[in-house]
Amino acid sequence: MPGQFHQQFTQFVTSYYEQQPKLISWADPEMASPCQYGDVMDGEVHWRPIKAEAVLDLSKTQQALELEFPAELITFYTSFFGGGLKVKHEKGELELLMSWHQADFERLQQNIIAHILMKRRLKQCETVFIAATDHDDYLISVLVATGEVYLEKVGMEVKDLLAPDLATFLTQLSF
Repeated sequence: MPGQFHQQFTQFVTSYYEQQPKLISWADPEMASPCQYGDVMDGEVHWRPIKAEAVLDLSKTQQALELEFPAELITFYTSFFGGGLKVKHEKGELELLMSWHQADFERLQQNIIAHILMKRRLKQCETVFIAATDHDDYLISVLVATGEVYLEKVGMEVKDLLAPDLATFLTQLSF
């Protein structure tokens, strides 16, 4: 259920921050993030996850693609501003993607659209990436039709199932 996942994801992000309170990211020199605090030092800044539900919305992206995203995926991308969460999975180290600020969220949506259009051109199942891996040619993605989470080799059809849904996938991660 989306409500249950929202609560689980919020607990996951809160627990992450409690265990790693000294999060650092590159500062955007053109626009401050609502999640950054303190002074920028050598181009880096401290940050903490900040709730963003009221301002982040994927509905126009879904309309443009004539596609409905799984509710958990929408919650994942619209709940928080942040610098990305570095986590571990049995497949390797990952970084769960987050939007740094509103303009970054707009770029993310453009990248999602480009990714789905590429999948359509290749006549492959539509996916939306949620994490970068420690290998440039692999992503962690959600299969739009089912909500399942896969390890995806860029340009290839998904086949390496990691979890039946995002909620289960979160339970497989450690910090």
